[in-house]
Amino acid sequence: MKKDGHIHTPFCPHGTTDPFEKYIEKAINNNFSQITFTEHAPLPTNFVDPTPDKDSGMDPKLLTAYFEKLKQLKAEYEKDITIKIGLEVDYIVGYETETRALLDIVGPLLDDAILSVHFLKYNDTYTCIDFSKEVYLDFAQKVGGIEALYSLYYDTVLKSIDANLGYFKPRRIGHPTLIHKFQLAHGEKIQDDDRIKEVLNHMKEKGYELDVNSAGLSKDYCKEPYPPLHMINYAQSISLPLVFGSDAHSVKDLHQHYETVFK
Repeated sequence: MKKDGHIHTPFCPHGTTDPFEKYIEKAINNNFSQITFTEHAPLPTNFVDPTPDKDSGMDPKLLTAYFEKLKQLKAEYEKDITIKIGLEVDYIVGYETETRALLDIVGPLLDDAILSVHFLKYNDTYTCIDFSKEVYLDFAQKVGGIEALYSLYYDTVLKSIDANLGYFKPRRIGHPTLIHKFQLAHGEKIQDDDRIKEVLNHMKEKGYELDVNSAGLSKDYCKEPYPPLHMINYAQSISLPLVFGSDAHSVKDLHQHYETVFK
């Protein structure tokens, strides 16, 4: 069964206004039988988004409209494709209580969800590590270099797997090697296969799924999926459940590189 489990929408404040229907029709035309819309969940209200436009998460006032629109589309297209209502939820160290509170409210409305790390905490401040090459390289200097940055990222992903986020905690871990997004910009060869295996094994042990995310292949400074292909093979070798995700923020990017990732 062809499915794409990581798709953004016109509700994304840093995405495009491409309509839901265009995503759905493209998925049907490409013989996908299931898709999940996973818009960025609203960030905790007491968390200060470190990005310049404060646009990392959905406006909480739009959540009801998001769910209503997807319920309508789910029914409208049910004969042609299975549409799942989802969210991509940020794991932010120190905001577990707030995240759990959100999940307790929206959880009953979700069919599917992803738990992702975009923000790293260091010295009581937070940085969105995938925002830009400049932010990434500057933050690496602050934490003691690229290797230390990678370690901090994997440590945070491991914390996300162990975090108590309640009954409705997402069961899929998003792009667990997102820290590779600017690997061609820093130019260092970091041997992090053991850390990635540690994360994948922990996911397996705790009963999670892996977001096999193809978006990195389109990023100028990454040029590989999250996780890289040899680690996708490793995940398969330990029977970790895999779900393809194009992480599309536009119709153009929907199902990007599906054949490369799932040969």
